[in-house]
Amino acid sequence: MVEIVLSVAAKVSEYLVDPAVRQLGYLFNYRANIEDLSQQVEKLRDARARLQHSVDEAIGNGHIIEDDVCKWMKRADGFIQNACKFLEDEKEARKSCFNGLCPNLKSRYQLSREARKKAGVSVQILGDGQFEKVAYRAPLQGIRCRPSEALESRMLTLNEVMEALRDAKINKIGVWGLGGVGKTTLVKQVAEQAAQEKLFEKVVTAAVLETPDLKKIQGELADLLGMKFEEESEQGRAARLYQRMNEIKTILIILDDIWAKLDLEKIGIPSPDHHKGCKLVLTSRNEHILSNEMDTQKDFRVQPLQEDETWILFKNTAGSIENPELQPIAVDVAKECAGLPLAIVTLATALKGEKSVSIWEDARLQLKSQTSTNVTGLTTNVYSSLKLSYEHLKGVEVKSFFLLCGLISQNDIHIWDLLKYGVGLRLFQGTNTLEEAKNRIDTLVGNLKSSNFLLETGHNAVVRMHDLVRSTARKIASDQHHMFTLQNTTVRVEGWPRIDELQKVTWVSLHDCDIRELPEGLVCPKLELFGCYDVNTNSTVQIPNNFFEEMKL
Repeated sequence: MVEIVLSVAAKVSEYLVDPAVRQLGYLFNYRANIEDLSQQVEKLRDARARLQHSVDEAIGNGHIIEDDVCKWMKRADGFIQNACKFLEDEKEARKSCFNGLCPNLKSRYQLSREARKKAGVSVQILGDGQFEKVAYRAPLQGIRCRPSEALESRMLTLNEVMEALRDAKINKIGVWGLGGVGKTTLVKQVAEQAAQEKLFEKVVTAAVLETPDLKKIQGELADLLGMKFEEESEQGRAARLYQRMNEIKTILIILDDIWAKLDLEKIGIPSPDHHKGCKLVLTSRNEHILSNEMDTQKDFRVQPLQEDETWILFKNTAGSIENPELQPIAVDVAKECAGLPLAIVTLATALKGEKSVSIWEDARLQLKSQTSTNVTGLTTNVYSSLKLSYEHLKGVEVKSFFLLCGLISQNDIHIWDLLKYGVGLRLFQGTNTLEEAKNRIDTLVGNLKSSNFLLETGHNAVVRMHDLVRSTARKIASDQHHMFTLQNTTVRVEGWPRIDELQKVTWVSLHDCDIRELPEGLVCPKLELFGCYDVNTNSTVQIPNNFFEEMKL
């Protein structure tokens, strides 16, 4: 009987007493519940701010924020806003009853209960805001081409290359033609169209260039595949890249600007014979390298533009040329570019918006009066067009910066190198800090990009210069500014300038040179820059004690 009574009493307590105590607790713990909510909101606000720092950093690195992170931040913001309004309303309610001296028990009960409930929600939201990572790397899409470059002859070649890509029997395609004729632009269009038509799961591109850097090529391909190397050696990276590419059912690999036979295995590119879903498109100036050295099955030549297309591209770039007196001169100027889009676009950009007939006449005269460049691969037409474009750059500073880019670059140009050399040479007038100099560099790089003198690479810290533009910069530097450059050659004593010439030299730049001998001393009292890049110095070569004695140090 006693047990029955106790059981009934327990049930009565559970259903009547406990709820009553809990309801009374809202009144007695009113201040504690309000204070607890305030503290929980502050904790949530701090966590939200910390997460925002991580989000800002990720966005700054070009990463994409995870969806669940965005949803949590939105949820947290909504709750914080609602809770803050609740606390503000509670504060106003307290003021209306003389700071609690004459409390409204019903109101206190409701506010305390709501505060307790909101504090629990805040704790739950805070717990849900623990993320292993807040963002992921955005897949690189490559650099898009300008629609204005879709000329009829180019579209014909583009369609032929695309047809070859769709042919199951062809897995290696070559594209060849003169420097500056538009091979890179064409294969960019191939990459875009292949991606749009979903012919392959992945489309990746890399620039090989005159002096291939295998690690850089591997890095460009890896970036587009969304992978990071843990391996340091070329062999280790090649193995990892090979493994990743073999995991992809269909992949198009575009290797641009090949100058000599390239060992694909050393890069980590699988042979199309072993990976049936792998296809290659290779570009070069030399058809022999493609067909004989790289074993392409079908090659397509990119021809210089005919006169009508030359004029279309020139006019589209330079803008409207309606003056009947000016138009025939402009047509002649365009013809001097020899049908090479690099020269056409660069020169048209330099003359864009120019209305003076005399300036156009002078441009035509300069183009027609150029003599041989004596630079391998740099034709008179291209050099004269690019040189004239250089002359139209606005200001000494941007011209000097252009020459600096040409002198220090081989393949890629690192912004940090431009900052070091530019500050050291005092190129940036009116700048007093590294931050100001970096901002000036960003402006100058933007100017040279808009003038088509610098190319995008997909990386903010690196830009690229077409080798013909680079050759032009070095020739201008040598001819006009007493700057001495050597590239891809063996350097002996007789290769240095004469003493009377050295006394005028301001910059010396050696690229990929094999130094065999050094003169006793370089009499260069005006020297400002002495640069050696990828130089092979024979270990037996002795540097004379007075080699640097007459330099301006």
